[in-house]
Amino acid sequence: MRVGVLLIEGTNCEDESVAYFRHLGARSEKVHLKQLTGDVPPEKRRTLDDFDVLMIPGGFAAGDYIRAGAIFAARMKWKLGGELVEFVEAGKPVFGVCNGFQVLVELGLLPAVLAINDSSHYECRPSLLKQENRGGCAFVSRVPRGRVLKVISAHAEGKILFPREREKQVLRELLENDQIVFRYVDDRGRYAGYPWCPSGATYNIAALCNREGNVFGIQPHPERCFFRYLHPDWTREDGGEGLGDGALVFQGVLDYVARRF
Repeated sequence: MRVGVLLIEGTNCEDESVAYFRHLGARSEKVHLKQLTGDVPPEKRRTLDDFDVLMIPGGFAAGDYIRAGAIFAARMKWKLGGELVEFVEAGKPVFGVCNGFQVLVELGLLPAVLAINDSSHYECRPSLLKQENRGGCAFVSRVPRGRVLKVISAHAEGKILFPREREKQVLRELLENDQIVFRYVDDRGRYAGYPWCPSGATYNIAALCNREGNVFGIQPHPERCFFRYLHPDWTREDGGEGLGDGALVFQGVLDYVARRF
């Protein structure tokens, strides 16, 4: 399985993401956007057809000037818009983490708006996410519905919003279409406000997918707790051996590719 982890100036965790996909047996590589748009020497060029999975990692791409993810998405639309639509329509998975989620929203691939956290500042903390999906999302086959994962939040513009006049309708459609994947909960598994929901997101939403389930955006960073020893409480339980909660998302998308392609 071939995974491309896309980057431009300001992205982060691309090296870790590549390493973790490789740890699970995939052929993964960092791919600069210019390699896909042809703005490099021929020997360095790549196309989306070279990959089975496309990941857009976190960070502050292009400084997040204007708003989070806007510049990265505009560059993608300019030269990759048609190819990206074909990639998604072919059923291939697209994985956006934090800033990558914001890019997917700016591209119109996920139905939301992302705004500044209610705290008005950057939030970095462990978050507890309850799996809400009924089976439509390609990324959570390893996570039973109702299970709570510990993942790391690190964002300034992570508040998921919908148009105020259509909020109830949009939420109803998301629930009907099985597009809500994770919601923030407290340490008892209850939906709760700040600090458990670090952004103040509508309906405590932490992750969404498209109707087909192959485009997935998650605000907290699963790659930051891929191994057990990356969890903030790793010394208290099993000594930190083995894979952590974040690995389940990586495994889930590779399972999907193996089954479908």
